[in-house]
Amino acid sequence: MSVTVAQPGHLFCFGLGYSASRLAACLAARGWAVSGTSRSDEQAAAGRALDYTMYVFDGTAGGEAVWFDGVTHIVVSVPPGRDPGSAGDPVLAHFAEALADMPTLRWLGYLSTTGVYGNTDGAWVDEAAPLNPNVARSVCRAAAEAAWQDLAAAHGLPLHIFRLAGIYGPRRNVLAQAAMGQARRIIKPGHKFSRIHVDDIATVLEASMAAPNPGAIYNVCDDEPAAPAEVTTFACSLLGVDLPDEVPFEEAAETMSPMGRTFWEDNRRVCNDRIKDELGVWLAYPTYREGLRAIYEGEFSS
Repeated sequence: MSVTVAQPGHLFCFGLGYSASRLAACLAARGWAVSGTSRSDEQAAAGRALDYTMYVFDGTAGGEAVWFDGVTHIVVSVPPGRDPGSAGDPVLAHFAEALADMPTLRWLGYLSTTGVYGNTDGAWVDEAAPLNPNVARSVCRAAAEAAWQDLAAAHGLPLHIFRLAGIYGPRRNVLAQAAMGQARRIIKPGHKFSRIHVDDIATVLEASMAAPNPGAIYNVCDDEPAAPAEVTTFACSLLGVDLPDEVPFEEAAETMSPMGRTFWEDNRRVCNDRIKDELGVWLAYPTYREGLRAIYEGEFSS
């Protein structure tokens, strides 16, 4: 179920990428104005082709206050630096003053990650769980969350934080890997990941926009954390291709990039009750099965 915002407004997206663009498309179809940033003119051109007002922001220089004229809702999907010694959140670094003085702003959403919870050895976490990030990029995310909360508290901004699990959807999924023979079945007993389909992210964001609750934090994930090998097995069954051999994690880790290995350092299961209880969200894809089946039907079946 999707709870829609009754009155069209003006959405501004810092980082009009994979997730934010799904929300933008939904709202634009109902008469919303959409504007936002991309990191290059080439990327911005794709938004302009959809009649979005686009600006270039690569994190190194700010923009103009006029960018935000009439903006009612903002999504921030630009990540902070991945090194705790970096300059921090680039949007705050260049736009904090402008954001603090926006009389038309009704809702502000910051897209974070469930990585801020760190490792719980498979135990469940909800939004009240302590933050205990143990990889550099998640440490930076936790610091960015705190900085956004400080700005919101100082200026009364309608901030909402969304902690996203692993994102998949059209063009970004294990089906594509399996179809090319590049999928792996890595075995690490007891290790599970939470996921979320990109369209369900848009549903959650719009539900929050329809029922603002400044200061709220939401886990955005599906109902069933699952082992990656289990997801790969299901994808191969949909495609009718042979399963790749099982590979123990210790062996697979030898060929992973340093970044790839960090994803396996945290083992937790993420609870999504709040998006259901407070926002009335029913996920279109409550598990990876529904999500991958829909992608298969849309991209792979003839």
